Amino acid sequence: MESGISRARLNADPCERFVALRRELGVSSFGINQMALAPGQRGRIHRHERQEEVYLVLEGALTLLVEGEENVFEAGELVRIGPEVRRQLVNAGSEKVVLLALGGSEPHNGRDGVAYTDWEAGEGAPPQEVPLPENLSAD
Repeated sequence: MESGISRARLNADPCERFVALRRELGVSSFGINQMALAPGQRGRIHRHERQEEVYLVLEGALTLLVEGEENVFEAGELVRIGPEVRRQLVNAGSEKVVLLALGGSEPHNGRDGVAYTDWEAGEGAPPQEVPLPENLSAD
């Protein structure tokens, strides 16, 4: 692969409870992990000093205790938890739960993108100033 690009594959049937993807991908600005909880498994009750986390449920139903209050998130749902909030990940169901956990602590600059009209364009512009390209034909 060319410089600036790395690649990993999620484990489709994870037997490990925690798979650190950040190192495998060479990510340095946020954390990303695949987690799997067997029926009845629970993680530690924890919070963070600065890091907010986003959990994306890939499979099963995650029971997330937030300051002791139960919340259930199904496959395809995301939830963001602020750093100071105590949380615990629980699999209260009878099926495996698989999720991605993403965490970061630096301020995000949401308008730092540069877009181009085509591959030959020498200069870019803010994405909102560049029209979306036409869709590919469905031949």
